[in-house]
Amino acid sequence: MLSSRLWQLFLDSFPKILLPGLTATIPLTIISFSLALVIAVVAALVQFANIQGLKQIARFYIWIFRGTPLLVQLFVVFFGLSRVGIVLDPFPAAVIVFSLNEGAYCAETIRAALEAVPKGQLEAGLCAGLSYLQTIFRIVLPQAMRTAFPPLSNSLISMVKDTSLARIIMVYEIIWNAQKFIKSDGLLWPLFYTGAYYLLFCGILTVHQFTVTKNVFSIILTVAGMAFIVFLALLFASIFDKLFSYVAGIFTEIQLRM
Repeated sequence: MLSSRLWQLFLDSFPKILLPGLTATIPLTIISFSLALVIAVVAALVQFANIQGLKQIARFYIWIFRGTPLLVQLFVVFFGLSRVGIVLDPFPAAVIVFSLNEGAYCAETIRAALEAVPKGQLEAGLCAGLSYLQTIFRIVLPQAMRTAFPPLSNSLISMVKDTSLARIIMVYEIIWNAQKFIKSDGLLWPLFYTGAYYLLFCGILTVHQFTVTKNVFSIILTVAGMAFIVFLALLFASIFDKLFSYVAGIFTEIQLRM
């Protein structure tokens, strides 16, 4: 199905693109999402407890980061702060932006999950002699996090793909290294192949999500779907490889005749 040249290109680009995924994309996702969860829990609890002053600050933070594009936030933190003397390296700047951005979305997810817990749970904990914080962290929050797990998993999967925007501030992730092939060799295929790598990373997270929810049938469907999409991607690459070769041959022949 694939020409030997296309297979060789795929094999040559595989380590050069996958390695940045293991050293940049995945660490950026894990660190940012971990910090985002901490921010989200704090912001959600502040709203759930209805602490005046802090609640308004949390709402303002959520409004700002959900209402502005992620790309603009990257520019403001990396380029804007440097104008006032705060110079950040690309990776820490990306971590700060992704953490604050994802924290805003996750805060609303966790807040909704907290409000979905029956009020009788909180009252029962207080009647049992637990303090308010003990009741929240031992009774209410564990139930809320179980409810919030599926949407939070979706947020994590979405963040894996959003990290591709970090190349704008010179974080050497998957897309950045794929673009090197365009500049050095004039090849577009490695850039297309990045979709397969993101599919791999997101597929692993999806399988893990279904494993936690113990849905075996969904795992089978997910793995089969991933394999089918990879097959379509390779078929698409093969067709366009032959098409581009044919068009390039026609232009070459026209130039020779001229």
